[in-house]
Amino acid sequence: MKKKAPWPYVLFWILISFLTLFPIYWLFVISVTPSFELFSTPSVILRHVDWQNYTEVIGNPTLRGYMMNSLLISSGNAILTTTFGFFACYALSRFNLSGKESIFFWTITNRMAPPAVFLLPLFLLLTKVYRIEGFTLLDTRIGMILVYCTFNLPFAIWTLRPTVDGIPKELDEAAFVDGASPWKVITEVVFPLCRPGLAVTLILTWVFAWNEYLLAATLTNFNARTLTTGLSEYVTTTGTAWGIMAAISIFTLIPALIVFSVVQRHIVAGLTFGAVKG
Repeated sequence: MKKKAPWPYVLFWILISFLTLFPIYWLFVISVTPSFELFSTPSVILRHVDWQNYTEVIGNPTLRGYMMNSLLISSGNAILTTTFGFFACYALSRFNLSGKESIFFWTITNRMAPPAVFLLPLFLLLTKVYRIEGFTLLDTRIGMILVYCTFNLPFAIWTLRPTVDGIPKELDEAAFVDGASPWKVITEVVFPLCRPGLAVTLILTWVFAWNEYLLAATLTNFNARTLTTGLSEYVTTTGTAWGIMAAISIFTLIPALIVFSVVQRHIVAGLTFGAVKG
């Protein structure tokens, strides 16, 4: 028979849940409240439901393009970062590289620096260095995927290394004895055992790219503009469209919730995998 949790513990988690979910509820209330009511007497209790803001967002082709850009850039960056991070961690774990701890620490320093420090170098790289016959990577989806790899790849390596280190090297040696090639050892032995850690890395890097604003607002103009930067278009000198901004914000939450729900069962296992070694 399961022991019931003490009431202070339950009360504490109810309070935490309320503090976490209330801003989302308040955001939804603003998104379905008519504009004239927002500037009169805002109420926490939902009185009237007006879907006009959602209709405008769905019917706006520009915002739909921003949504598609966000999905493609975030997904492409997450897949690329997780793949490269896995192979980098495998090399750091299995090969006797000289100075590998220094290499690992150096990659983490890129994540420690604020993104604003990299704005000018990244802008010059996208416009000058990667210029091919008049085509630049500035304001392109591929360019933004590569830009986000600059910050998410160190995080992926830092997250995946304990997972790869937690897999015994004896499994690799046994596979080699059975005649497996190095590629088969990586793909059929190590990779399946790293799935929880890979899932966590994939979701976190996806969310980081999805929520990013500063780099997207600076290095994109229209073609690769993301949904988060589209929010700023509704802050003008004549006023702020709070209802539409709230509706867009609700739309930005939906894909993240879907991705979280898909890999939810791997998150706890991935965060604790490799933490205890025998």
